[in-house]
Parts: sequence; C-alpha cells; structure tokens
Amino acid sequence: MILSGNEIQKRMGDEIDIDPFDPARINPNSYNLSLHNELMVYEEVVLDMAKANRVRRITIPAEGIVLSPNQLYLGRTVERTITRNLVPQIEGRSSVGRLGLFVHVTAGFGDAGFAGYWTLEMFAVQPVRIYAGTEICQIIYHELVGEVEGYSSKYQHNHDIQPSLMFEELDPEHGNDPQLPLDFGLERSHS
Repeated sequence: MILSGNEIQKRMGDEIDIDPFDPARINPNSYNLSLHNELMVYEEVVLDMAKANRVRRITIPAEGIVLSPNQLYLGRTVERTITRNLVPQIEGRSSVGRLGLFVHVTAGFGDAGFAGYWTLEMFAVQPVRIYAGTEICQIIYHELVGEVEGYSSKYQHNHDIQPSLMFEELDPEHGNDPQLPLDFGLERSHS
C-alpha cells in the first residue's frame, strides 16, 4: 500500500523525516525532492565493478547545464530523508520524464531504515538543460509487512553524491588495493 500525501504529512517526525521539508511539495501520493547544485561523472571509459572508478565533480551554474546523451550523471537530492518501518522509493516526475530525462537507472527503491541523501543516476535521451533546485523527482512510501531488521549499508548516512561501492562487495577484505589479486571468492572452500 502506498501512503497518500496526507498520510506522509501525518507521519512526519515519526516514521518519515525530510529535511528541509516544505508542505507545498506534497502530492496526492508522494513528495517532490529537488536537485542539488553538484553532479559527478565517471572519468573512466570502461567502468570496472571491482575497483573505485575515478570521478569528476561539476557544479551546475545558475544558467543550468546541458546533459549529453550516452553519459551517466550522478547527482543528489537537496533533501536528506530518514524512513522508519516504511519502504521509500523515488521516481522521476512526469514533467521531467517527458523531457527524456531518467532520474534513476535502476536504483529507485530504498530500504526501510535508510537515512541519507538520494543519489540520482541521471541519463538523458537527448540533450536537456537542467537547473539546481529543480523539483527533479518524487519520493513514495510503501507500507511494509513483517518485522524490520536494523538497516545497515555502505550507503547509509551518506553526506554527498555516492558513486558505486560495488568493489567493496566483490572484495571486502582488500577493497581497492591494486597490489592484491581479486579472486571474488572463487577459490574459497564452501565447507
């Protein structure tokens, strides 16, 4: 079940925190989140899941910035959210989607207990100019059935745009040490 806008407002401070919060951004069944003024792009031609890929920061000027097709841009929300006992989900706004801008590639669902800023994986179908502060996406809250375990994640309590940390999953002991071979657990015994 998805919470209505009125229910989102009722649960603020209890199961939902949005900072900053503006009641004018409540929709019938969601809340609009806005785009921060920084973006991040990967500098690698080929992205490697097994290592931390180099990134470059871009500040969105007052006149906006044009996003190019076939380029992934990481951004983040201005708002920091905390969700307890609900499942948060972000989706692009229809007005943004009608410009051919995807706000997340695949990571729209959050976990119950997530606290932090939402990293946006933005991809443009054709060149599109974007502006900092734009209400870029909406957050939706789903009721959760069953007991919730404590949420812990490498992305929990982030303070910035968060590039992929997949390499930590692939080799948690060695992280991104280029001197050590990555065996991905293939040689480990299963006993």
